Amino acid sequence: MTTETFANVFDALTDDPAAAANMTARADLLLQIRERIRSWDLPQEQAAARLGLTRPRLNDMMRGKLDKFSLDALVNIATAAGFVLRIHLEDAA
Repeated sequence: MTTETFANVFDALTDDPAAAANMTARADLLLQIRERIRSWDLPQEQAAARLGLTRPRLNDMMRGKLDKFSLDALVNIATAAGFVLRIHLEDAA
């Protein structure tokens, strides 16, 4: 029996490197946005309004429902949360 190791969980979920990269970027953004929202210490209704989201949409984010958010949507939400985004690229191993 051989054991395969992966750089992250998304590499294990798909054989498509582009799909894994998309999921990784979305997960990273979602985690940072959630931390920012928690730091505000606001009720969900106010945090949602600050981000231009509905409360149910914010609730999906706070519960980590990654499949409900596109990379584009997360970039927009991150900007509304006060982040400046930069893309960092590295050569594939």
